Amino acid sequence: MTDDFMGPPWQADWTKNAEDSRYALPEEARVLVDEARAELVTAADPYFRGVDSDRDLPGGMSVEPVQSTRPSGEHVIYFDHGRGWLRYHFTRRTTDPQIVIDECFWQ
Repeated sequence: MTDDFMGPPWQADWTKNAEDSRYALPEEARVLVDEARAELVTAADPYFRGVDSDRDLPGGMSVEPVQSTRPSGEHVIYFDHGRGWLRYHFTRRTTDPQIVIDECFWQ
């Protein structure tokens, strides 16, 4: 075993409410949700820290912290040009780093 920190792809888990919200969406919206989730689990840093660090996201997606005073807290990835979002937090553990999606919304 090494002391190296694991990198992407990250594990992702959904809270029950977020998962229920995802399954309630129409199929075309679920595709967009899956695309946003894919961007999260493959990102080098799921918090997209730094200036213009989310510039590599596909058009219509962006990421920002829920509270600017807590850059390591919950974040939101917007998709479909802001019509939908996933609120998530990243648990940075050596053995099992994980993204937990707390909220899924699309309108």
